[in-house]
Amino acid sequence: MDIDTEIIQNIKGYLEEDEGKALHEYALAVSLTGPCLEIGSYCGKSAVYLGAACRETGNVLFCIDHHRGSEEQQPGETYFDPAVFDYHTFCMDTFPCFRRTVATADLENTVVPLVCRSELAARAWKTPLGLVFIDGGHSYPAVKTDYDVWHKHILPGGYLLIHDIFQDPAKGGQAPYDVYRQAVSSGNFKEEPMVGTLGILRKKGDK
Repeated sequence: MDIDTEIIQNIKGYLEEDEGKALHEYALAVSLTGPCLEIGSYCGKSAVYLGAACRETGNVLFCIDHHRGSEEQQPGETYFDPAVFDYHTFCMDTFPCFRRTVATADLENTVVPLVCRSELAARAWKTPLGLVFIDGGHSYPAVKTDYDVWHKHILPGGYLLIHDIFQDPAKGGQAPYDVYRQAVSSGNFKEEPMVGTLGILRKKGDK
């Protein structure tokens, strides 16, 4: 795997190493299926894993994030980080951090940043996708919206990956898990073994 471990260790984010390696593996697997897209880039840790695979295969990674932070990252919340807070606009702003990560990892010719909400990008989206990774806002409306507007763009044989799946409510929020179960219940996806809190679903149908 062509990823600099020192770069990974220095990127802010909440992705475990085994989950990152799984992202890389599945991004490699869809190299002939279609481009990859992630929702929720933060400072770029997942983009490095996905982007390295896309660079290796000549694929493209679209990274969608409004870069204003999710609910739990706002001032006064559990995951607030003053290092990525813009005191001039009094808003979270993780985009400069993300851009540095992409440049440091030599992914500027592989990664396409889209600085907006995912539902806005989806309004005019026409490109079929090989992989969609959902890791944006963790409220139920946020996760459900990301699923609703993007799952239909995944090609047969492609993958839907959802982060922060906690079956036990004591270990984490339930919104990603609830949406994951809805995706399974739709009959459009086949479950694959989870990696950490990373749910992995493969789109049914012929490639």
